[in-house]
Amino acid sequence: MARLARLALSDEEIEPMARELSAVLDHVAKIGELSLDDVAPTLHVVEVTGALRPDEPRPSLPREVAFEQAPEVGDEGFLVPSPQA
Repeated sequence: MARLARLALSDEEIEPMARELSAVLDHVAKIGELSLDDVAPTLHVVEVTGALRPDEPRPSLPREVAFEQAPEVGDEGFLVPSPQA
C-alpha cells in the first residue's frame, strides 16, 4: 500500500502503519454493514446555519476597470503565461 501511495516508510514504520490502515479498513467495513436506506445524505456532520448568503445577481466591477491594471489583456479577458512544459 505504501508503494502505491509512493510513501517512503522505514522498516520500523511499516508495521505500525499496517496496523493503523487495517483499523481504518475495519471501520469502513462496519459502516458498510449498516442499513442506511432511511438516512438522508449530508454535507456536514453538524447542521450549518447562516453560512451562505442567497445567490442573487448584482452589479459587478466593470470589465474596463478590472483590466486597467492587468499586465496583459486579450479579447475575452486576462492573459496569463502558458505553463512551462
